[in-house]
Amino acid sequence: MANSPDSPLQFEHIGLITNESKPGESFVPATRVWRTDFTVHPYRVEWLRFEPDSPVPAPVREMPHVAFRVDDIRVAARGLKVLLEPFDVGPRIVGFYQTDDGAVIEFLQYKNESSVRSSSRKPEACATPTRTPPACG
Repeated sequence: MANSPDSPLQFEHIGLITNESKPGESFVPATRVWRTDFTVHPYRVEWLRFEPDSPVPAPVREMPHVAFRVDDIRVAARGLKVLLEPFDVGPRIVGFYQTDDGAVIEFLQYKNESSVRSSSRKPEACATPTRTPPACG
């Protein structure tokens, strides 16, 4: 059975892999993935569509993940296999890990309280996103 986290966890979103284009997706050049904004989805779903040449490791590219907000990624990730070391994504630092029973987990650590509040906004208050073209060739 997987280890218990050493840090309190707060559900943030679920990431689901798809091969289909989704409304509102945007391209992330560094990871070669199309992603939707989970903060505007009524059930906090983040759709991920990876390009064939994405450098992201197989478990993250191929399996759904559950994401938790934590106070300290390093503490929360103790005892888990590192899939992607923590990296900066604007208002958050995120890292991907795998439990000893195979689940893919994303930990998010917000840089400040205003970022946490904007991530928790009600989806119905958000504008409908539009599709963004790729930022790189």
